[in-house]
Amino acid sequence: MSGTLYGVGVGPGDPKLMTLMAVETIGKCPVIAVPAEGREHAISYRIASRVVSGLEEKRCLNLSTPMTKDPQILTQSYELAAGRIIEQLKENEDVAYLTLGDPTIYSTYIYIHRLVREKGYPAKIVNGIPSFCAVAARIGDSLADRSEQLHIIPSSYQIEEALDYPGNKVFMKAASKLSGVKHTLQEKNLTAVMIENCGLSDERIYQTTASMPEQASYYTTVLVKEGVHD
Repeated sequence: MSGTLYGVGVGPGDPKLMTLMAVETIGKCPVIAVPAEGREHAISYRIASRVVSGLEEKRCLNLSTPMTKDPQILTQSYELAAGRIIEQLKENEDVAYLTLGDPTIYSTYIYIHRLVREKGYPAKIVNGIPSFCAVAARIGDSLADRSEQLHIIPSSYQIEEALDYPGNKVFMKAASKLSGVKHTLQEKNLTAVMIENCGLSDERIYQTTASMPEQASYYTTVLVKEGVHD
């Protein structure tokens, strides 16, 4: 027998958007894991701590990942994180890895999940509300209507070609290239809605491309709707 790893999506920011399954899963696990150097530095922990009672009493694995695109460095980090989790699973302890949004969308967790399963240990995913769904709800509009296509794009990579895709575009974690995103949108005469830190206490909403700042925090999402121009 061994414990089970659970990748738990805690949603986009507002603790009330956590699912019942997420709250129950975290509550039953004696060990939690966070993608940070300490639970106090993990936004996912701070969200869950407002809903899950007794969270501060659980053992915590601090599994920070370096901010790099170097595949070798990242693989080593994932291997180390998987190894530390497996140590707990071998002791028949369940582990809840807390991640923002949903674990299946551009999440560090999924790489650890795959490694744990490859090594023969059970791992499951508990879905959470994705940030872009919360953004759409926050601005009171849909992500896509009828036959419209929807493209989810990681903004830390090439974005210029993506703006030519048909349909609507969601640029996730747009802060690293926000200035370039804004200028490209202006060049193409496209308007966008931007939300910074959706659902958190320091949330900010920008309704037009022109109002978007040149810099923003890491958790920034930009929604571009087809056929909407400045």
